[in-house]
Amino acid sequence: MSGRARLALCAWAATLMASTALLPLVSPATWILQVAFLLGVQTGVGAVTRRVPLARPLTVAAQALVTLMLLTLVFARQQAFIGIVPGPEAFRHFADLLQQGGDDIARYAIPAPLESDGIRLMLIGGVMIIGLAVDTLAVTFRSAAPAGLPLLALYSVAAGLSDGGADWLWFLVAAAGYLLLLLAEGRERLSQWGRVFGGGPRAPGGEPGAVAPIRTGRRIGVVALGLALVVPAALPSMSGGLLDAARTGVGSGTGSGGTISAVNPLVSLRDSLNVDEDRQVLSLKTNSNDISNLYLRIVSLDDFDGSTWKPAKRHIVAVPKDFPTPNGLGPDVKRAEIQTRISAADWYAQDWLPMPYPPSGVDIEGKWRYEPVGMTLVGDHGQTTRGKTYLVKSLDVQPTAEQLANAPEPPASLRRDYTKVPDSVPAVVAQTARKVTKGAANSYEKAVKLQDYFALTGGFQYSTQVQVGTGPQAIAKFLKDKEGFCVHFSFAMAAMARTLGIPARVAVGFAPGTPQADGSVSVGLKDAHAWPELYFEGVGWTRFEPTPNRGVTPPYTQSETPGNGLPDVVRPSQTAGSSSSTAPSASTSCSVQDKKDNLCAGAVPLDTVKPGDDGPPWYQIAAWTLLGLLVLALPLLPMLWRLRRRSVRLASAQHASSGLALAKGERRRRGAGEATTDDVAVTAPPMSVQADARFAAEVTAGYVLAVWRELTDTAWDYGIVPDDALTPRKAAARIVRLGELDPATAQSVHRVAGAVEQVLFAPEPQAVPGLAEEVRRLRAALRARVNWTTRVRAVVAPRSAIRAVWDVMDRWTALKARTAESWSSVLVRLRRPSGQQSG
Repeated sequence: MSGRARLALCAWAATLMASTALLPLVSPATWILQVAFLLGVQTGVGAVTRRVPLARPLTVAAQALVTLMLLTLVFARQQAFIGIVPGPEAFRHFADLLQQGGDDIARYAIPAPLESDGIRLMLIGGVMIIGLAVDTLAVTFRSAAPAGLPLLALYSVAAGLSDGGADWLWFLVAAAGYLLLLLAEGRERLSQWGRVFGGGPRAPGGEPGAVAPIRTGRRIGVVALGLALVVPAALPSMSGGLLDAARTGVGSGTGSGGTISAVNPLVSLRDSLNVDEDRQVLSLKTNSNDISNLYLRIVSLDDFDGSTWKPAKRHIVAVPKDFPTPNGLGPDVKRAEIQTRISAADWYAQDWLPMPYPPSGVDIEGKWRYEPVGMTLVGDHGQTTRGKTYLVKSLDVQPTAEQLANAPEPPASLRRDYTKVPDSVPAVVAQTARKVTKGAANSYEKAVKLQDYFALTGGFQYSTQVQVGTGPQAIAKFLKDKEGFCVHFSFAMAAMARTLGIPARVAVGFAPGTPQADGSVSVGLKDAHAWPELYFEGVGWTRFEPTPNRGVTPPYTQSETPGNGLPDVVRPSQTAGSSSSTAPSASTSCSVQDKKDNLCAGAVPLDTVKPGDDGPPWYQIAAWTLLGLLVLALPLLPMLWRLRRRSVRLASAQHASSGLALAKGERRRRGAGEATTDDVAVTAPPMSVQADARFAAEVTAGYVLAVWRELTDTAWDYGIVPDDALTPRKAAARIVRLGELDPATAQSVHRVAGAVEQVLFAPEPQAVPGLAEEVRRLRAALRARVNWTTRVRAVVAPRSAIRAVWDVMDRWTALKARTAESWSSVLVRLRRPSGQQSG
């Protein structure tokens, strides 16, 4: 098998090994066999086109075309011409499948069922695209190192979606595939210099050892994997590390500190509202006489990027015994402390703890952390609400309209953070806000007018069949269509309040549930809700209810608008459309079988991501990925530079020795007056003996001096600092003495030194074969006599790597000299009069 074919096979294997990280995401895992076959066809097409050979762009185009035809055959053969040639109908079918796959990703928990053609297309198609990128970089353009980026992207997607557990295993498999690819490329490159050196036999008369690239690959693999696996676990200041599970990195242990961030839960909220059966999520008992204001808040969405609202990344601490007074709540506001005992269903696995707001204390078992800004609790290292019963003390804050109207200006820092409106928000949002609130005397009146606009006077209709919407135009579209559900109403009111300078955020949780005969309150899936919270100094974060037919209008916001028909009672959730979603959202820990039996529903799980979702832009992901790779690679740069320099020196020595032998043979043939081509013998004048001697001397000197430099650098790596003032013979004696070398190794060192003296002083130096092996013998002897710390340093942080810095400085000096010389030449030409010669 040729080197290029071996490299293509390794690229196929590396992609397949990296794709195994996706195995936990889908059940059953039989898709991996289909991917292996399709990737094999894709790789075979590349091998054939390179064998022809075709130009590189044509090779990539041929592989991309075959990939598209394969995907058409598997997913859209009924819409394609003769089942394999895609047309407009096939591309429309692909678009429908991708949209379905996006919806299914948001709908199903891990592992998702393979029966979803949309998920299967995204899975297989994504791996095929990654495989094409890896084959193009590593094989077509012969650059295996950058091929690690698409492999890393494939693993990162899988690790980010999985529940942890065996992530370390998939990382090892993916890393082994990448190292295999690097090893194959290194071997293919070195083979172009001639025969690849083999190691000495492990025992007398035994088989030769591993070739040099394999030994190098093993060492790089051991060091790199060791750093990736051991260092994060050994440093207590790092919470998790590369292998930290995606949903368990919210803190470290039980102490304080750490951060938490969550993703947008709103697609699941819509699905919860659309379920056919309103299953009970929570059951609660409270000592409050009025449950109309008993909203159960899960999390607040306070980061508005112009496209959507999402939770900001917050610092988390240990759960305090008694919670502090809510931010901004003054002593003059009426309040009463109530107690609520909440029991979660045994199928409801939520990372965040639903609680009345603002809480003043929580009694719950398990691993939980406290986020002070939002006054919420979040599960630590996989802790969820499944089957939990807990007691919450909370404040029933009862401000008056007069207190809200007379509220002073909020603190500058809070106003700055919670009134941010990106420039991408359409101007119609602010224009509508000013128009609706015209004539309002203060922020409170503006807030009430906004609430009445959505709930009463604006002509808006409630419907859960409307998509959540993404992009900067989502709010503008809602204001135009005037149809949506609680997400649209809360988003729009919060954004419009911010344009008016009122601090605002969005809360997600449950509206008040339904009283039961036994005195408890049942909270179901259809009670999932979102509402805006506006900040008023002296009162704090205050709930508003702009969504018609949902929740309860707060008494402190009752408008004096004539015809206000909003009853102050609990409104059950209703759907405006006639049809409901047939696939309820799955809980975060629901099995595939439960989904098939229709036993799962979302109830706002915070670990789902909607299609085309808000996450960071692709360029930020790429930048952070490159930065992470750079941080990982920087400590390894000295080792990689040293390994590369050693392989180049020793391999070039072999190549130069072979080339010198060929040159001497050519001189003998030309000296006889005859040279041969492929088919014809021709007569040629004899080659100049002096020119040939000069060529031989230059080649010999070049490779001998490279081997000598490698010998002295090897000794330097193991603690013997070179002394350039000594002659080669004295330098060799010094290395033998300080290294305490045995006679055989000492003879090898003196043999290399003798070759150096010959090329420096002999009129016609002779080629000395086997010098590279002498250097390897010295390195093995030095390794055997030093302790393990010196061995590790010689590999990971070799002292001779300082030569890389010296090389850069020398090149910089030479570049400045050439630049100065060129600039001087230009100045001379500019100063010389036209038509006049110098001198």
